[in-house]
Amino acid sequence: MDKFETLTGIAAPMPLVNIDTDMIIPKVFLKTIKRSGLGVNLFDEMRYDRQGNEIADFVLNKDAYREAEIIVAGDNFGCGSSREHAPWALKDFGIKSVISTSFADIFYNNCFKNGILPIVLPQEAVDVLMKDAEKGANARMTVDLEVQTVTSSDGEVFSFEVDAFKKHCLLNGLDDIGLTMEKAASIDSFETEAASARPWV
Repeated sequence: MDKFETLTGIAAPMPLVNIDTDMIIPKVFLKTIKRSGLGVNLFDEMRYDRQGNEIADFVLNKDAYREAEIIVAGDNFGCGSSREHAPWALKDFGIKSVISTSFADIFYNNCFKNGILPIVLPQEAVDVLMKDAEKGANARMTVDLEVQTVTSSDGEVFSFEVDAFKKHCLLNGLDDIGLTMEKAASIDSFETEAASARPWV
């Protein structure tokens, strides 16, 4: 997993509340177990019409936001079913951080395991950042995980809280496998001792 330290990028405004995981990646695309390739279907039912043509007024179809790396969203982002494909699709599209007033718990935790930083801020701060995101590609926000701040294109700074363990994992690019591999030497030592003590196993 890539390390997340500092991100400066375009933020897409998505003021809808209760954006659920089926909106993020519809269930028809859940057949794969690969983490790549889902970005094209991110927000599929909002991005495309039934003929597969782009819906021009959807934010990620606008030229200013095609390279967005941050989403500023309405309340309760990622609610609904607990599909890990939702953060997979966001990451594959290029989204590295989502800012909202609240997230569904399972989605929130899945983001950290897939290299995405979900940021919870008060409504007043999200309102400011939403307006900033509406400026388009010329307005770039900066997310600094080390100091736990979001800075608007105008230089307004907002501090956020994050669990210390989750922060450690993102800063060091550690998913569940990476965390296990940090203990590889201890695991090897245990296996060697176990094999000597119980050679019949």
